[in-house]
Amino acid sequence: MVFIPCIVNAIFAKIASFTSEAKQSSTQDSITPQSYYALMSFSYVGAMLSSNHALQYVSYPTQVLGKSVKPIPVMLLGVILARKRYSLLKYLFVLMIVLGVVLFMYKPKYDSKSLDADHVFGWGELLLLLSLGLDGVTGGIQDRIREKYIPQTYHLMLWMNIWSIGYLLIGLLVTGEGFEFVDFACKYPSVLWELVTFSICSAVGQNFIFMTITNFGPLPCSIITTTRKFFTILGSVVIFRHSMSTLQWLGTILVFAGLSLDSAFKH
Repeated sequence: MVFIPCIVNAIFAKIASFTSEAKQSSTQDSITPQSYYALMSFSYVGAMLSSNHALQYVSYPTQVLGKSVKPIPVMLLGVILARKRYSLLKYLFVLMIVLGVVLFMYKPKYDSKSLDADHVFGWGELLLLLSLGLDGVTGGIQDRIREKYIPQTYHLMLWMNIWSIGYLLIGLLVTGEGFEFVDFACKYPSVLWELVTFSICSAVGQNFIFMTITNFGPLPCSIITTTRKFFTILGSVVIFRHSMSTLQWLGTILVFAGLSLDSAFKH
């Protein structure tokens, strides 16, 4: 589910780099050290695998809730790795947005007899923390590359996916999951068409993600990818007239207030 999309992403980026009119960054792209791409890709793959593996220990809503705080590690690691500087108001507005999304998505459990009632912290939560930390590393390195080398969108996308393919290929061979997938695909060949369709959609989506990163930075990108879930659910609430809890109303107010204030005080 990760290896094939990375291949399609790399092919998409290579084709797009030929057709793109943005040639002015080619010199900067050529001098970007491969060590940056290698480390960025390692943290990117590690974040995805940690997040996916966490689902073996926690529910999907818990995973979504945990990943909702992604802008915070991206912001903090950007300060540490890329020497970014943010005003106190920026920290406040990002915190308002993140807290609003968390409150909106939080679903309290009223069943005290559930198996997870006494569960506080375990492997799932640890993997989510690891994933968030690696997300922050990825964002910090992207910020450093963006500030120092001004990379072209598709060059950044291409090399991150090429290095990711290398890491994933090693993992597939060592664990034997690659051979298991071949056997599975031989038994159920229809899955290949679905995987290719998924990968194409992934490439198109990643295209816009990297356009946002190169033009605006990893922090705005992480805020967009976090709040998109909020706006999707909010749109469903409005269209289908679902009721919202007090926490969801409070979360909605915080998100809109944070976004509005961040935009108003940006300059």
